[in-house]
Amino acid sequence: MRTRNIVAESDSEDLLIERIAPNRALAEPSYQQLTNNLSTLIESGEIANGQSLPSERALAESLKLSRVTVRRAYDELRAKNYLTTRGRAGVIANSPPQISPQLGRLKGFSEEMRELGMEPSTRLLERGVVADRTIASIFGRPSSARFLRLLRVRMGDGVPLSRELAWYDLTAAPDLEHWDVQGSAYQYLTERCGIALSHGEQTIEAVLSSDAESQVFGYSEPHPCLLMKRRTFSLSGQIVEYVEGTFRGDAYAYRLTLNLN
Repeated sequence: MRTRNIVAESDSEDLLIERIAPNRALAEPSYQQLTNNLSTLIESGEIANGQSLPSERALAESLKLSRVTVRRAYDELRAKNYLTTRGRAGVIANSPPQISPQLGRLKGFSEEMRELGMEPSTRLLERGVVADRTIASIFGRPSSARFLRLLRVRMGDGVPLSRELAWYDLTAAPDLEHWDVQGSAYQYLTERCGIALSHGEQTIEAVLSSDAESQVFGYSEPHPCLLMKRRTFSLSGQIVEYVEGTFRGDAYAYRLTLNLN
């Protein structure tokens, strides 16, 4: 039995080497090809979370590459949190979290993360009060109307999952201008601003990550993402929030319940 396992492990490693080997006929540097090939297998789950990978020396020998080339690829993957080095355990693959939230109910990012058993956190990139003609037209307000504009990175268990740009109507909720951006915006709107929320309208489309989004998610090149645009309404029918959030496509898979009638 042990002999069979060794053979199986050997076959599996040979297949891995074949899948990730750089194509020397391409102009793209070998380290970048190796990084991209490993990223693809980790993101797809073909290299499982916690799976051991060859050491730099072993991989360099198998691929007939220099250790410098392999080290550069591994360093890029560590920077993306796709690899971890754990002493005697060697090089371990870290798959992105696979998130499958249920659509159909208006809820904020923090609530969604907690429902999935993850700890939400936020990194604020920009905060300001602006007058924007295009945004004003979305809200149905005069061009001089003021909005709270927030650019944030939303995280689950410390992993960046979304780069979110949001606007809030200060005409409807002037107290939001003093919000410290901690906790749930929906809770603040309800409890501090006295606004009863009614529903949201959301669209989802496939996009490639922009340079800014790739930097947040640790991508070395554009990757598929989900762009979600949401308008949130109060009971009076007024839009109080407009959000454009780009979610990493290697982590998100939304679920819908479809009824026959």
